[in-house]
Amino acid sequence: MALALFDLDDTLIDGDSASLWFEYMVAHKLAPASMLAEEEAMMQRYYSGELAMEEYMNFTLRPLAGKACSQIDDHCQRFAQAVAAPRLYQEGLDQLAWHRAQGDEIVLISASGEHIVRPIANALQIPQSHVLAIELEQQQGRYTGRTQGVLSFRDGKVTRLQQWQRLHAHDAIAQYGYSDSINDLPLLKHVREPRVVNPAASLLLEARRQQWPVLRWQTRSNA
Repeated sequence: MALALFDLDDTLIDGDSASLWFEYMVAHKLAPASMLAEEEAMMQRYYSGELAMEEYMNFTLRPLAGKACSQIDDHCQRFAQAVAAPRLYQEGLDQLAWHRAQGDEIVLISASGEHIVRPIANALQIPQSHVLAIELEQQQGRYTGRTQGVLSFRDGKVTRLQQWQRLHAHDAIAQYGYSDSINDLPLLKHVREPRVVNPAASLLLEARRQQWPVLRWQTRSNA
């Protein structure tokens, strides 16, 4: 049995779930509209590989501090169904089905917060035990606005994967890896068969240098 590792944002869905979620929070009065411009500027730095994820998470989790986990989790479920699910790439769904037919074990590994990644994983029929995302700290049933553990970002994705394998006594080979982002270069180099999806210019250049397959996926509505 082999592992097939999938990034989420701009890989399985058209867009970045963290940014889409932030827009959702503003629309539903969970965050002030005044924060949108700074979040957008941070995402530009992310796409160019210049963002410190700790900075982004500290900023975007600020509106959740002190809010009941149950309240936010209900919103995240609605967000996954109404916003994220319609943006899923049809080819991505087909690729997930192909790996399942082969008997591969699928792991969703994302640099977005687990509160938004886990509901989207349900829509993708990926078990919660196979979801690795940035963990949010909770105290007495409320989010603190802070993260915990190793952030699943850049080299942190490889670290989290290795932790997951040790925890589950899992010795399957990390055979396949899918991502759009130059930030996932450590993960792509960790697997035997990296495949880049709709890559930005920096990752496309690296893919051509390494002779990695380049996939072009579309949303179901555009397919």
